[in-house]
Amino acid sequence: MAKTATIKIQVEPGLKKEVDSIFKSLGISTAEAIQLFFQNVKVFKALPFEENIPNEETIQVMTDTDEGKNLTEWDSVDSYFRYIEENVKA
Repeated sequence: MAKTATIKIQVEPGLKKEVDSIFKSLGISTAEAIQLFFQNVKVFKALPFEENIPNEETIQVMTDTDEGKNLTEWDSVDSYFRYIEENVKA
């Protein structure tokens, strides 16, 4: 089938430059990447990636982590896993 439809979008120049570089390292053009995206949407009838919107609690934890607040340090991996086994219920 002939490729005759045109899509025109505007994106931030820095984002385009960074993403173009990533696509180049993958050996594909931006146009090819967009075509792959469209093909995946067509096949799966959904976005080809999981879309998650964090809730308020998750946003607060991410903010605290970025600010270095409410963090717990462990002496070793073993002590961390021991804590998990003893205190976290699946």
